Amino acid sequence: MPISPQRAVLFDLDGTLMDTADDFVTVVNAMRLDYQQPPLDEQRIRATVSDGARALIKLAFTEDESGDEFQRLRQELLDRYLEQLKPGITTSTYFSGIEILLSLLQAHQIQWGIVTNKPWLYTDALLKALNISAPVVICPDHVSQTKPHPEPLFLACEKLRCIPEESIYVGDHIRDIEAGRAANMATVTAKWGYIKKEENVNLWEADAICESPQDLWPTLQALLTL
Repeated sequence: MPISPQRAVLFDLDGTLMDTADDFVTVVNAMRLDYQQPPLDEQRIRATVSDGARALIKLAFTEDESGDEFQRLRQELLDRYLEQLKPGITTSTYFSGIEILLSLLQAHQIQWGIVTNKPWLYTDALLKALNISAPVVICPDHVSQTKPHPEPLFLACEKLRCIPEESIYVGDHIRDIEAGRAANMATVTAKWGYIKKEENVNLWEADAICESPQDLWPTLQALLTL
């Protein structure tokens, strides 16, 4: 029996579809400066972006999540980040090669969308600031369980009218691959993303690993059997 073509390619946002780390570097180091602390190495911040605001506060200020101070710092970071996500201010952008890839998907009538653990408030602000319109965007606000649970991927496929088994998920974190596998999707590791040096992506058991966005189209062609 011939393999049926995949009908959708879904992407994680931060570290996969878009390089958003510089905005976090700006915000974290601005906060540290205000608190009379030296700036952190940019690469340390970039490697922590995919783990969210709590992880960034742990990296930049304190490991202790139990007190009110941790929550205050976390909220300050989020407030500053939202201010950063404005036209002419944000430095976030597509990774090189992604815009061409999206054009190729459209030319081949393959649906695409974004499934992220980034809350809608910040995702919406970012996409509006960059004038980006995706066919579907699923955030934690839209589901009861976030990645690595497959629910967000199922919802994206439902909105795109695509079958999960005929779709692909691309991400730069182990939870992305776990979510994709749980949804019975083909999975691709975006090795260009925010992956810690000590991570062995070969252990994630994705169907494919891509070193750069330029490698992604040939990989998708193989998985899509185009």
